[in-house]
Amino acid sequence: MRPADQLAHFVAEALKAGRTRAEISAALHEAGWTGTEVAGALDAWAESAFSPPVPRPRPYVSAREAFLYALMFLALAMTAWNITTLGFELIELWLPDVTDRFSRYNAQSVRWSISVLVVFFPLFLVMNARAQRAAHADPGQRRSAVRKWFGYITLFLAAIALLGDLIAVIYALLSGDLTARFLAKAALVALTAGLIFLYFRGEMGEARDAH
Repeated sequence: MRPADQLAHFVAEALKAGRTRAEISAALHEAGWTGTEVAGALDAWAESAFSPPVPRPRPYVSAREAFLYALMFLALAMTAWNITTLGFELIELWLPDVTDRFSRYNAQSVRWSISVLVVFFPLFLVMNARAQRAAHADPGQRRSAVRKWFGYITLFLAAIALLGDLIAVIYALLSGDLTARFLAKAALVALTAGLIFLYFRGEMGEARDAH
């Protein structure tokens, strides 16, 4: 039996025997278990006078959800990337830099980004709406470990994009290269990443409330 299973079994048996949480915690600490391990094991059971002890709902993993959320993550990533790419090309068209021979409007890139968005943006909207409906119909789905990983990875990447964008703006300011075109591109990246960050921060807040 794994140590974690031993701990869970011991706590369950101790609660069945009528031991208080303070007594169980003291015994486990004396045996060498850490505070985090003890708190996690006790938190797995509801504080109730009912016998046997009532387990709390725990996160779960589903292969089906892993597939769906991986596809939704891909759709979101492709949407965000190509919105930014398309925006950059339009900025190049509207605010050209005649002194930069490497900077030019690329019609092929625009067509490709539009093609990708026509496929992936509706896919993300449909899958996200489906996930939202399922979570409202069954709030227990908000405890999905896959859903949480998807949300926090998305938050991490959005935060990295925002920090990188801020660094680029500060560097351009210090270098004297802070042009209107550069600011427009930086604003587009910040807007895209910021909207994603705010949306999924709300999603993770609801997931914590459900837990």
